[in-house]
Amino acid sequence: MITETKPKTFELTLTRTIPAAKSDVYDAWLNPTIPCNPWHDAAKLIFNPKVDGLFYWLHLNDDGEPRPHFGRFTLLDRANTIEHTWMSMNTHGFETVVTLTFHEKGDETLLTLRHSGLPDDALGRAHERGWSYFVGLLEEHFTLLGGDHVK
Repeated sequence: MITETKPKTFELTLTRTIPAAKSDVYDAWLNPTIPCNPWHDAAKLIFNPKVDGLFYWLHLNDDGEPRPHFGRFTLLDRANTIEHTWMSMNTHGFETVVTLTFHEKGDETLLTLRHSGLPDDALGRAHERGWSYFVGLLEEHFTLLGGDHVK
């Protein structure tokens, strides 16, 4: 029997105010046809966004090397919460948890992304750059729409 000790972990939390209604922001995060989420930027995508639905997201790094990511959706509460597991080379193959929450803030949405169980090392900490990039794309998408929130 092979066992591996799980490394020390940390939780990454990002918040961003998105200029759109929370239902629009929620829907955009789960829509791989628009370029404001990780699913759109996939070299290959298998995507079943329903509770217990699985995803396989293949990302190519800057050198063209494949970086596969896997997970399953554990909670989908429309316009409120998306939760899914996340496994990749950067999590050392351990299952981690990504939770996105959406809260009304006037006409805007306060998005909070929490990624828990990440290894407390350079690979785990690299998720901050990745998630910041995608959350930034989401904010930019709605900023460019300027209130015309096409789904």
